[in-house]
Formats: sequence, structure tokens, C-alpha cells
Amino acid sequence: MISRQKALLSAVIKGSLDMLPLSLAVLPWGILFGSLAIQRGFTWFEAQLFSAFIFGGAVQIVTVELMAEGASLLTILFSALVISSRHFLYGLTLRDKLQHKPAHWRIGLGFLLTDELFSLSGDRRAYSNKFRLYYALGAGGSFYLAWNAWTAIGIIAGAWLPDLTHLGLDFAIAATFIALVIPDIKTLPILVCVLVSGFLSVIFSIYSIKLGLVSAALIGMLSGFAIQKLRAAQ
Repeated sequence: MISRQKALLSAVIKGSLDMLPLSLAVLPWGILFGSLAIQRGFTWFEAQLFSAFIFGGAVQIVTVELMAEGASLLTILFSALVISSRHFLYGLTLRDKLQHKPAHWRIGLGFLLTDELFSLSGDRRAYSNKFRLYYALGAGGSFYLAWNAWTAIGIIAGAWLPDLTHLGLDFAIAATFIALVIPDIKTLPILVCVLVSGFLSVIFSIYSIKLGLVSAALIGMLSGFAIQKLRAAQ
């Protein structure tokens, strides 16, 4: 029993260590959110609750900005839905791996399923046994703690330092996603998907097209799918 508990603890530690580079990579992003929330008039408690319950960098930043501007509840909810919609795809992708697991594992890992945890879930054996479940718990749990810690630092910085939004900390968002995407570009369809999505997102942004980012992602995925079908038909 003791050796099994040690093995499970080792799995948690291994997951935490594997997630550590990504946990550190979002430090500027967390600080940016914490300071932004304070500078937009939220209390430190409200700002921390965002990270504790929403636990999504992009949607937290957008929600804070919309609330500060007095946007309607419908606008806030719709924006949050669009930004977070990729998590629905993550869930569908991992459904076969988790559907037979106990509810507490599915709910817990579902809450912790960020872009970063999903990037560590590509192995075909992921979530296949208890040790791998604890590995995922260590990875996702450590990232959750790190995100809340970085938010707390941002809250303190936002209260004592000048506006941090002008320091370019938001580049951490792009840098993190680049680090997640690049290692997975291993086939032509994926490359086409990434290039088309990236190119169109820039074009749509220049012309201020509403839902441009979502449209670019959808067109990119369709392009990659078309290339895959063409190659299969040859």
C-alpha cells in the first residue's frame, strides 16, 4: 500500500515537473490579468475569484474589460462562450479516454483542462490508468496553483505600480500558444491549418472583422481537413 501511494505521489510530482515550463511561461499573463483587474476597479478578492473559478486567461481578461466598459450581460456571456468554445473540442477529443472514469475524475480534470494540460494529453495512453490520472492531476493542479499565484502577484503589482498593461506582458499569450502549437506541426494538413489560421487571423484583425479569430480558426481547420482528404484520395 505504501509503495502504491509513493508511486501515485511520484506520478503527481512528474506531472507537476512536466507542466513547470508552461506554468512559468504564463507568469507575465497572470500578472497582466491581476494588475488589469485592479486597475479596472475590481477589488483584490474579486480579481482572485476570477482566477479561482473561471481559470481561463483570455476569457478572464476579456470579461474584465467588458465589465469595466459596462457591457451587457448577454454580450459578456456570448464573448466568454466564443472564446472558451475550443474547450468543447478538447472535451470531445478526450471523451473516449475519460468517459468510463468515475465522475469525480471527469469533473475534476474537466475543470483543469486548459490548453496547457490538453497539450500534454496527446499520448494514446493518457488517462488510461490511475497513475496517468494522477499524472494529469499533478500537471493540471500545479498549473492551477501557479496561475492563481501569478494573479496574486499581479494584484499586488497593480495596486502599487503604474499601469502594467503598457509593458507588453500580453505577448506572453501569443508566446505560450506558439510554444503549444509548433511541436504538433508534424504533417502537411496541420501545417496548412496553422498557416491559413494565422494568416487569416492577421487579416481579419487588420480589418476589425467581428469573430475574426473564430472564423480564421474554422477556415484553417477546414483547409487542413481538405488537404487530408485530398491526400487520402490519391
